[in-house]
Amino acid sequence: MAILSWRPMGQSVERWDPLREVGDFQSEFNRVFDGFFGRADNMPGGDRVWAPAVDMYETKDDLVVTAELPGVNEKDVQLSITGDVLSLRGERTLNQETKQESFHRGERWYGRFERHLSLISVQADKVKATYRDGVLTITLPKAEEIKPKSIKIDVR
Repeated sequence: MAILSWRPMGQSVERWDPLREVGDFQSEFNRVFDGFFGRADNMPGGDRVWAPAVDMYETKDDLVVTAELPGVNEKDVQLSITGDVLSLRGERTLNQETKQESFHRGERWYGRFERHLSLISVQADKVKATYRDGVLTITLPKAEEIKPKSIKIDVR
């Protein structure tokens, strides 16, 4: 005797697969969770805004920011500094050859993205940005007044 699952959305009866049920539960949970936090549930694309993962660290002379932007053309990325805020904006577009109804799973975000990062004092006119293998690296030289300075101690 086989266990059959009735799927009201697809109007079909099919053999029960417990792993599929877990995947369906996870997809439904993600849809509800995303909806609760204001993310659009139409996959893929839409007008939703996503935020790429970034790392920020400091060296002696620089503040360095790296952002993961796989699948984004460097021409679709805009960087700006206003006061002490670095703004990273752009868009990752979906390959239009793939039809939405042919997706089995869609976990990557497409559409506009935006990040705003608070900075320490930097020399905005000397900022350098490089893009390689889907990673944007922004090197922001520190302003002279905040760089560590050695202080000589006099012996009496």
